Amino acid sequence: MVSSSADEVRNTVREHYGKVAETNGTVGCSPGCCSPGANSSVALGYSSDELASVPDGSNLGLGCGNPQAMAALRAGETVLDLGSGAGFDCFLAARQVGPTGRAIGVDMTPQMVAKARDNARRAGVTNVDFRLGEIEHLPVLDASVDVILSNCVINLSPIKAEVIREAFRVLRPGGRLAISDVVATAPIPERLRGTDSALTGCIGGAAHVDELERMLTETGFAGVAVRPRPESREFIKDWMPESGIEEYVASATVEAVKPAAVRSCCGPECCTPGATQ
Repeated sequence: MVSSSADEVRNTVREHYGKVAETNGTVGCSPGCCSPGANSSVALGYSSDELASVPDGSNLGLGCGNPQAMAALRAGETVLDLGSGAGFDCFLAARQVGPTGRAIGVDMTPQMVAKARDNARRAGVTNVDFRLGEIEHLPVLDASVDVILSNCVINLSPIKAEVIREAFRVLRPGGRLAISDVVATAPIPERLRGTDSALTGCIGGAAHVDELERMLTETGFAGVAVRPRPESREFIKDWMPESGIEEYVASATVEAVKPAAVRSCCGPECCTPGATQ
């Protein structure tokens, strides 16, 4: 990988996606976890109704799946989207959790945050909050979120273990992850991962399935399931045509739960002090 330090990686990614924001997704998406334009989202699992419900300009076609499909969002929940871009998944989440719920988007690219905030203002969506920050250092309170979404972003982080630790910190006990991301299913040859374009295109930084599962488990998550989607080969092969990249990476669903807290019970309903329920 050309950019070696964590700060260099972040700067490369920030510059790239700043240009994507400024050009509405028409620049800088090859190779990449996107087929520029909203129409590509249908192939990723979004419905026509979902696409029609979001503000104009919020869907830049930058995903590799549909985390909404596995999130099972409920009214009143607080949802956090890691790498929220122009707000697409946040707006869909806000619609599902309703006026008593809230959707928070965090993105490290100022242009994306500004674009998302403008989209919310123009559409009159009031239960969303877009914040500038790095997903390795979330500007979110401890144990304040019910569900974390992310769509093809964690692969871009140079310190994925820190992203997972931060996700664990901000989730409430019983909170859950519902993530779509690119994962490595085999060692990626240096010729395919050793450039900045491969990094920003969601290829160079992909973690292996086993590594991602290990990080989630060691952090304390339960019910960890990282499931590569074989059908994603059909669009991944177009990211780097004739390179064979589809033999090494895949779009995957990532699910996990922060275990519920054990509460001490010392009231009269408990037989002995220190019993739990």
